[in-house]
Amino acid sequence: MRAGVRDVTVEGSDPRGPNRVEIALGRGLEWAIQRWVATGGRRVAPDAAPWLVGPIGAERIGATFYAAYAAEAGLDAEREAPVAGLLPNFAVLGSSGFDPARVDPAICDFYERTSNYHLDVWSQWSGPLRFFARTLIYLVSRNIQQLNLPMSPSATSAGMSSEVIPLRERRTGEVVFTSWLRRAAATGEVIYAGFYTASRPEHYDGVCVKVVFPLPGGSATVLLRPEAQEDGSLKLISAGTRFGDPGYYRVHRIQDGKLRVRYLPLKETIHVFRDAAGILRTHHTFAFWGLRFLTLHYKMTPRPGAGS
Repeated sequence: MRAGVRDVTVEGSDPRGPNRVEIALGRGLEWAIQRWVATGGRRVAPDAAPWLVGPIGAERIGATFYAAYAAEAGLDAEREAPVAGLLPNFAVLGSSGFDPARVDPAICDFYERTSNYHLDVWSQWSGPLRFFARTLIYLVSRNIQQLNLPMSPSATSAGMSSEVIPLRERRTGEVVFTSWLRRAAATGEVIYAGFYTASRPEHYDGVCVKVVFPLPGGSATVLLRPEAQEDGSLKLISAGTRFGDPGYYRVHRIQDGKLRVRYLPLKETIHVFRDAAGILRTHHTFAFWGLRFLTLHYKMTPRPGAGS
Protein backbone atom coordinates (compact mmCIF):
# COMPACT_ATOMS: atom_id res chain seq x y z
CA MET A 1 0.00 0.00 0.00
CA ARG A 2 1.13 3.55 -0.69
CA ALA A 3 1.54 5.36 2.63
CA GLY A 4 -0.22 8.46 1.29
CA VAL A 5 -3.40 6.71 0.20
CA ARG A 6 -6.37 8.07 2.09
CA ASP A 7 -9.47 6.21 3.22
CA VAL A 8 -11.85 5.15 0.49
CA THR A 9 -15.56 5.71 1.04
CA VAL A 10 -18.00 3.63 -0.97
CA GLU A 11 -21.53 4.95 -1.37
CA GLY A 12 -24.70 2.94 -1.59
CA SER A 13 -26.68 0.58 0.58
CA ASP A 14 -28.21 -2.85 0.29
CA PRO A 15 -32.02 -2.81 0.51
CA ARG A 16 -31.88 -6.22 2.22
CA GLY A 17 -29.41 -4.93 4.80
CA PRO A 18 -29.85 -3.90 8.43
CA ASN A 19 -32.44 -1.39 9.63
CA ARG A 20 -31.63 1.94 11.30
CA VAL A 21 -31.47 0.54 14.82
CA GLU A 22 -29.19 -2.28 13.73
CA ILE A 23 -27.00 0.16 11.81
CA ALA A 24 -26.66 2.36 14.91
CA LEU A 25 -25.82 -0.63 17.12
CA GLY A 26 -23.35 -1.93 14.56
CA ARG A 27 -21.59 1.42 14.26
CA GLY A 28 -21.35 1.68 18.03
CA LEU A 29 -19.88 -1.80 18.32
CA GLU A 30 -17.38 -1.17 15.50
CA TRP A 31 -16.38 2.14 17.15
CA ALA A 32 -15.78 0.32 20.44
CA ILE A 33 -13.54 -2.22 18.69
CA GLN A 34 -11.58 0.57 17.03
CA ARG A 35 -11.09 2.32 20.39
CA TRP A 36 -9.95 -0.96 21.94
CA VAL A 37 -7.30 -1.35 19.24
CA ALA A 38 -6.32 2.34 19.18
CA THR A 39 -5.85 2.66 22.94
CA GLY A 40 -4.24 -0.66 23.78
CA GLY A 41 -2.62 -1.76 20.54
CA ARG A 42 1.09 -1.73 19.81
CA ARG A 43 2.23 1.46 18.08
CA VAL A 44 3.85 0.60 14.75
CA ALA A 45 5.34 2.72 11.96
CA PRO A 46 4.19 1.39 8.56
CA ASP A 47 7.72 1.57 7.14
CA ALA A 48 8.97 -0.64 9.97
CA ALA A 49 6.33 -3.34 9.40
CA PRO A 50 5.52 -3.62 5.68
CA TRP A 51 4.11 -7.09 6.32
CA LEU A 52 1.21 -5.43 8.17
CA VAL A 53 0.48 -2.70 5.65
CA GLY A 54 -2.54 -2.86 3.38
CA PRO A 55 -5.67 -1.01 2.27
CA ILE A 56 -7.47 0.99 4.96
CA GLY A 57 -11.26 1.14 4.80
CA ALA A 58 -13.79 3.82 5.65
CA GLU A 59 -17.37 3.43 6.88
CA ARG A 60 -18.42 0.83 4.32
CA ILE A 61 -16.40 -1.63 2.24
CA GLY A 62 -18.73 -3.46 -0.14
CA ALA A 63 -18.31 -4.64 -3.71
CA THR A 64 -16.68 -1.55 -5.24
CA PHE A 65 -13.94 -0.95 -2.70
CA TYR A 66 -11.22 -2.57 -4.81
CA ALA A 67 -11.85 -0.18 -7.73
CA ALA A 68 -11.89 2.89 -5.48
CA TYR A 69 -8.71 1.72 -3.74
CA ALA A 70 -6.93 1.08 -7.06
CA ALA A 71 -7.80 4.60 -8.25
CA GLU A 72 -6.55 6.15 -5.00
CA ALA A 73 -3.36 4.06 -4.96
CA GLY A 74 -2.50 4.65 -8.63
CA LEU A 75 -2.90 0.98 -9.53
CA ASP A 76 -4.55 -0.61 -12.55
CA ALA A 77 -7.43 -2.94 -11.70
CA GLU A 78 -7.29 -5.70 -14.32
CA ARG A 79 -10.94 -6.65 -14.10
CA GLU A 80 -11.05 -8.25 -17.55
CA ALA A 81 -8.02 -10.48 -17.00
CA PRO A 82 -8.68 -13.77 -18.86
CA VAL A 83 -7.21 -15.80 -16.00
CA ALA A 84 -6.20 -14.53 -12.56
CA GLY A 85 -4.96 -16.20 -9.39
CA LEU A 86 -4.64 -15.21 -5.76
CA LEU A 87 -0.91 -15.80 -6.19
CA PRO A 88 0.57 -15.19 -9.67
CA ASN A 89 3.13 -17.89 -8.88
CA PHE A 90 2.55 -20.45 -6.11
CA ALA A 91 6.32 -21.04 -5.93
CA VAL A 92 6.74 -17.63 -4.26
CA LEU A 93 5.80 -19.35 -0.98
CA GLY A 94 8.92 -21.54 -1.13
CA SER A 95 11.35 -21.44 1.80
CA SER A 96 13.60 -23.73 3.81
CA GLY A 97 10.53 -24.96 5.68
CA PHE A 98 8.11 -25.27 2.76
CA ASP A 99 8.60 -26.93 -0.62
CA PRO A 100 5.79 -25.97 -3.05
CA ALA A 101 6.69 -28.99 -5.21
CA ARG A 102 5.24 -31.27 -2.50
CA VAL A 103 1.77 -29.78 -2.99
CA ASP A 104 -0.74 -31.40 -5.35
CA PRO A 105 -0.49 -29.58 -8.73
CA ALA A 106 -4.28 -29.21 -8.79
CA ILE A 107 -4.07 -27.10 -5.61
CA CYS A 108 -1.28 -24.98 -7.08
CA ASP A 109 -3.45 -24.48 -10.15
CA PHE A 110 -6.32 -23.23 -7.99
CA TYR A 111 -4.12 -20.56 -6.38
CA GLU A 112 -2.57 -19.50 -9.68
CA ARG A 113 -5.80 -19.60 -11.74
CA THR A 114 -8.50 -18.96 -9.17
CA SER A 115 -10.80 -17.27 -11.66
CA ASN A 116 -11.11 -20.61 -13.51
CA TYR A 117 -13.05 -22.11 -10.59
CA HIS A 118 -16.62 -22.02 -9.34
CA LEU A 119 -17.13 -22.08 -5.55
CA ASP A 120 -19.84 -23.65 -3.41
CA VAL A 121 -19.73 -23.16 0.36
CA TRP A 122 -21.54 -24.51 3.43
CA SER A 123 -21.24 -23.09 6.95
CA GLN A 124 -21.13 -25.12 10.16
CA TRP A 125 -21.36 -23.18 13.44
CA SER A 126 -20.46 -24.79 16.77
CA GLY A 127 -19.43 -24.09 20.36
CA PRO A 128 -20.39 -21.31 22.80
CA LEU A 129 -18.47 -18.59 20.94
CA ARG A 130 -20.77 -18.89 17.96
CA PHE A 131 -23.34 -16.64 19.65
CA PHE A 132 -20.90 -13.73 20.04
CA ALA A 133 -19.43 -14.23 16.55
CA ARG A 134 -22.88 -14.31 14.95
CA THR A 135 -23.84 -11.12 16.81
CA LEU A 136 -20.78 -9.35 15.41
CA ILE A 137 -21.65 -10.51 11.90
CA TYR A 138 -25.31 -9.55 12.21
CA LEU A 139 -24.66 -6.06 13.59
CA VAL A 140 -21.27 -5.08 12.14
CA SER A 141 -20.36 -7.20 9.11
CA ARG A 142 -23.72 -6.81 7.35
CA ASN A 143 -23.53 -3.07 7.92
CA ILE A 144 -20.01 -2.56 6.51
CA GLN A 145 -20.32 -5.38 3.90
CA GLN A 146 -17.12 -7.10 4.93
CA LEU A 147 -16.29 -10.43 6.66
CA ASN A 148 -19.99 -11.15 6.30
CA LEU A 149 -19.71 -14.87 6.98
CA PRO A 150 -22.77 -17.00 6.11
CA MET A 151 -25.05 -17.38 9.13
CA SER A 152 -26.67 -20.57 7.83
CA PRO A 153 -26.18 -23.07 5.01
CA SER A 154 -29.18 -21.58 3.20
CA ALA A 155 -27.41 -18.19 2.98
CA THR A 156 -25.16 -19.56 0.25
CA SER A 157 -27.39 -22.38 -1.02
CA ALA A 158 -27.42 -20.81 -4.50
CA GLY A 159 -23.64 -20.71 -4.59
CA MET A 160 -21.02 -18.00 -4.26
CA SER A 161 -19.83 -15.62 -6.95
CA SER A 162 -16.08 -15.17 -7.19
CA GLU A 163 -14.34 -12.22 -8.84
CA VAL A 164 -10.53 -12.16 -8.94
CA ILE A 165 -8.95 -8.82 -9.89
CA PRO A 166 -5.16 -8.26 -10.07
CA LEU A 167 -4.09 -4.75 -9.01
CA ARG A 168 -0.92 -3.81 -10.91
CA GLU A 169 1.70 -1.11 -10.72
CA ARG A 170 1.20 1.06 -13.78
CA ARG A 171 4.91 1.47 -14.50
CA THR A 172 6.16 -2.09 -13.98
CA GLY A 173 3.02 -4.17 -14.37
CA GLU A 174 3.84 -5.96 -11.11
CA VAL A 175 0.86 -7.36 -9.20
CA VAL A 176 0.77 -5.54 -5.84
CA PHE A 177 -2.40 -7.20 -4.56
CA THR A 178 -4.99 -9.55 -5.97
CA SER A 179 -8.48 -8.58 -4.89
CA TRP A 180 -10.82 -11.52 -4.31
CA LEU A 181 -14.45 -10.48 -4.04
CA ARG A 182 -16.86 -13.20 -2.95
CA ARG A 183 -20.62 -12.67 -2.76
CA ALA A 184 -23.67 -14.77 -2.04
CA ALA A 185 -25.05 -15.53 -5.50
CA ALA A 186 -28.69 -15.31 -4.38
CA THR A 187 -28.52 -11.88 -2.69
CA GLY A 188 -25.34 -10.22 -4.00
CA GLU A 189 -24.27 -9.49 -0.42
CA VAL A 190 -20.50 -9.30 0.03
CA ILE A 191 -19.05 -12.13 2.08
CA TYR A 192 -15.35 -11.29 1.70
CA ALA A 193 -13.51 -8.40 0.05
CA GLY A 194 -9.91 -9.47 0.54
CA PHE A 195 -6.54 -8.36 -0.87
CA TYR A 196 -4.06 -11.21 -1.36
CA THR A 197 -0.29 -11.27 -1.70
CA ALA A 198 2.75 -13.05 -0.23
CA SER A 199 4.75 -11.59 2.66
CA ARG A 200 7.36 -12.49 5.25
CA PRO A 201 6.41 -11.58 8.84
CA GLU A 202 9.08 -10.15 11.10
CA HIS A 203 9.70 -13.25 13.24
CA TYR A 204 8.98 -16.04 10.76
CA ASP A 205 11.61 -17.72 8.62
CA GLY A 206 9.38 -18.26 5.64
CA VAL A 207 6.83 -16.71 3.32
CA CYS A 208 3.15 -16.46 4.23
CA VAL A 209 -0.04 -15.89 2.32
CA LYS A 210 -1.05 -12.39 3.39
CA VAL A 211 -4.71 -11.39 3.27
CA VAL A 212 -5.88 -7.87 4.09
CA PHE A 213 -9.55 -7.26 4.79
CA PRO A 214 -10.18 -3.49 4.87
CA LEU A 215 -12.30 -2.36 7.81
CA PRO A 216 -13.47 1.10 8.98
CA GLY A 217 -10.32 3.00 9.93
CA GLY A 218 -8.09 -0.03 9.58
CA SER A 219 -8.00 -3.67 8.57
CA ALA A 220 -7.88 -7.27 9.63
CA THR A 221 -4.56 -8.56 8.32
CA VAL A 222 -4.04 -12.32 8.33
CA LEU A 223 -0.66 -14.03 7.79
CA LEU A 224 -1.03 -17.73 6.98
CA ARG A 225 1.98 -20.03 7.00
CA PRO A 226 1.91 -22.87 4.44
CA GLU A 227 2.34 -26.55 5.32
CA ALA A 228 2.57 -29.35 2.75
CA GLN A 229 0.90 -32.55 3.98
CA GLU A 230 2.04 -36.09 3.25
CA ASP A 231 -0.92 -36.69 0.93
CA GLY A 232 -0.13 -33.60 -1.19
CA SER A 233 -2.80 -31.45 0.42
CA LEU A 234 -2.08 -27.95 1.71
CA LYS A 235 -2.70 -26.30 5.05
CA LEU A 236 -2.54 -22.55 5.60
CA ILE A 237 -2.41 -21.69 9.29
CA SER A 238 -2.68 -18.29 10.98
CA ALA A 239 -1.10 -19.18 14.28
CA GLY A 240 1.99 -18.11 16.19
CA THR A 241 3.11 -17.26 19.71
CA ARG A 242 4.09 -13.57 19.53
CA PHE A 243 3.79 -10.32 17.63
CA GLY A 244 5.65 -10.74 14.34
CA ASP A 245 4.60 -14.37 13.87
CA PRO A 246 1.98 -15.62 11.43
CA GLY A 247 -1.46 -14.90 12.81
CA TYR A 248 -4.43 -12.56 12.91
CA TYR A 249 -3.80 -8.83 13.40
CA ARG A 250 -6.39 -6.12 13.98
CA VAL A 251 -4.93 -2.88 12.59
CA HIS A 252 -6.13 0.68 13.20
CA ARG A 253 -4.58 3.81 11.67
CA ILE A 254 -4.24 6.78 14.00
CA GLN A 255 -3.98 10.48 13.21
CA ASP A 256 -0.22 10.70 12.71
CA GLY A 257 -0.28 7.95 10.08
CA LYS A 258 1.10 5.36 12.48
CA LEU A 259 -0.67 2.09 13.15
CA ARG A 260 -2.06 0.62 16.34
CA VAL A 261 -2.05 -3.15 16.15
CA ARG A 262 -3.37 -5.99 18.29
CA TYR A 263 -2.28 -9.57 17.75
CA LEU A 264 -5.38 -11.66 18.41
CA PRO A 265 -5.62 -15.34 19.45
CA LEU A 266 -7.87 -16.04 16.48
CA LYS A 267 -6.60 -19.07 14.59
CA GLU A 268 -7.66 -19.95 11.07
CA THR A 269 -6.75 -23.23 9.41
CA ILE A 270 -7.42 -23.65 5.70
CA HIS A 271 -7.03 -27.24 4.52
CA VAL A 272 -7.15 -27.62 0.72
CA PHE A 273 -7.29 -31.18 -0.65
CA ARG A 274 -8.69 -33.44 -3.35
CA ASP A 275 -11.37 -35.88 -2.27
CA ALA A 276 -11.71 -39.49 -3.42
CA ALA A 277 -13.50 -38.34 -6.58
CA GLY A 278 -10.70 -35.91 -7.43
CA ILE A 279 -12.74 -32.80 -6.56
CA LEU A 280 -10.96 -29.92 -4.86
CA ARG A 281 -12.35 -29.09 -1.42
CA THR A 282 -11.45 -26.87 1.52
CA HIS A 283 -12.21 -27.01 5.22
CA HIS A 284 -11.73 -23.51 6.68
CA THR A 285 -11.93 -23.49 10.48
CA PHE A 286 -12.03 -20.53 12.89
CA ALA A 287 -11.11 -20.80 16.57
CA PHE A 288 -10.61 -18.21 19.33
CA TRP A 289 -8.37 -19.21 22.26
CA GLY A 290 -8.58 -22.75 20.94
CA LEU A 291 -12.41 -22.81 20.88
CA ARG A 292 -13.70 -23.57 17.40
CA PHE A 293 -16.83 -21.67 16.44
CA LEU A 294 -17.11 -21.95 12.65
CA THR A 295 -16.09 -24.22 9.79
CA LEU A 296 -16.66 -23.28 6.16
CA HIS A 297 -16.71 -26.18 3.71
CA TYR A 298 -15.86 -25.26 0.11
CA LYS A 299 -16.10 -27.20 -3.13
CA MET A 300 -14.08 -25.78 -6.04
CA THR A 301 -14.90 -27.00 -9.54
CA PRO A 302 -13.52 -25.80 -12.90
CA ARG A 303 -15.82 -23.43 -14.74
CA PRO A 304 -17.16 -24.82 -18.03
CA GLY A 305 -14.58 -24.30 -20.74
CA ALA A 306 -11.97 -22.94 -18.32
CA GLY A 307 -9.72 -25.99 -18.33
CA SER A 308 -7.15 -26.73 -15.65
